[in-house]
Order: sequence, then C-alpha cells, then structure tokens
Amino acid sequence: MIQPAPIRTLRAAPHWRSVDIVSDLHLGPATPHTTAALARYLQHTPADAVIVLGDLFEVWVGDDVLDEADSFEASVLRQFAECASHRTVAMMVGNRDFLLGPRAAALAGWRVLDDVCVLEAFGRRTVLVHGDAQCLADEDYQRFRRQARGPAWQQQFLAQPLERRRAFARGLRDDSEHRKRTLGMAAYPDLDRDAMRALLRQHGATTLVHGHTHRPGDEALGDGLVRHVLTDWDLDHDPAAPRAEVLRITADGVERRRLPLPC
Repeated sequence: MIQPAPIRTLRAAPHWRSVDIVSDLHLGPATPHTTAALARYLQHTPADAVIVLGDLFEVWVGDDVLDEADSFEASVLRQFAECASHRTVAMMVGNRDFLLGPRAAALAGWRVLDDVCVLEAFGRRTVLVHGDAQCLADEDYQRFRRQARGPAWQQQFLAQPLERRRAFARGLRDDSEHRKRTLGMAAYPDLDRDAMRALLRQHGATTLVHGHTHRPGDEALGDGLVRHVLTDWDLDHDPAAPRAEVLRITADGVERRRLPLPC
C-alpha cells in the first residue's frame, strides 16, 4: 500500500470555526486513563479539525502490529476513524512513532502531514512541526534521526521480527528514561531559536506550534514571532500533576483548553 505524499499546506475549509492541536500522548497498554481521555475527547470535541503533532504512541515499530489479535494500536486508530467520519483529522509523525505507515493511516482515516506543515486558517499562516528536528544541540540524536528517517534503515529495521523490533524500541526508551531520571529535563535541548525564526520567515508566518519538549508555554521569539509549545498528556503516571490539554485555534486567536479529568 502506497501512502500519498505528506501534506505540506493544510487549508481550512470555509465552514471551519476551530482547529484543535495536540501532541505527545505516548499511548500504550500502560496508559489506560490517558487512552480513555483521548476517546472521550475524540467523541465530544466541537472542533472542525483535530491535528496530532506526533508521538501519539509511545512507540510504533511497524504497521504489522495491527495484525495482532486484540491490538491496542488498532483500537486507538478505530477511535480516530470514528472521529474522522465527522471532521478532518490529521497526523504528523514524531520521534517515537515515525514508522506509522499507510495501513495505520488508512485505518485511522487521517491525513498525513509533512513535518514541516503550514496551517492556513482564519486568515493566518501557522507553521506546525513535531519539534525534534529543530533540537540542533542534541547532535547524537540528530545523527540517529538522519539515519532512521532514511529508506535503507527503515527497510532493514522493518524486515526484522516484530519482537526484535520491540526489544530495540524498549532499549531506546529505557535509555531515554534513564537520561531523564539522572539529568532531568535539562538533559533535553530545546528547539534552536535561530532555527525556529528561520522556519517562520521561510514560510511567511509569525506563529509556530510544536510539541516534543513537554515544556508547554507561549514564547515571543522577537520581531513579532511567537511559538506555542504543546503539553504532553499523562493521566496515568503522576496523579499529582495530570496533564491533558488541547491548543484551540479560532478566528479570535489561540487558547489552551484543559480537558475534564476523570473522577
């Protein structure tokens, strides 16, 4: 199955009144509360379009995970398919799920976005990225990213047995968690400021929206440029700090909307 080329410009339909953007849900069998919150959100959001900017899943090691009986991944994608029957749904891959392929897209009914994509809506141009490609100070990761996004590496990786791919992904995840525990979030470089400014100028936009860093906030980049950083979602691992939020774009501007938490 051949996947259409990723969309580089997503243009709002005339009837759209709001667009919701989320990222970094990191879903898996160990995130039942976060997964349930997503299902409720997809059923009830009033937005005309839902955009996911990567890392929907904690890991994606190939579309053949959909062949497994009682596949967790397939159940999530079917929830997106139901949502996509009523509104536009679009997906940009992240650093954890960049191997999402055409079978996943077909099952979910989502449009695949390029990383970088320009959203044209409500008279404004907004640049959308996952964010990892702009973390230039993390040179080791950038080397791995260039390799892993190439067709040769992906073909070789996907040819391996599923369990071997899962073991490789667990190793990367464990290394990342160890780094986070020992060095804290300071171990993860932020997006390069000059790269963000250059990206906005290249695409004739003043607003950048991204995820990846798990450091939500709004920041002026100078010269009238601004970025909005999405939060990650986590209703399972830290009861003292539950997180589930969307960034909603309307003709009136940008607002953060925290989702109702489970009782």
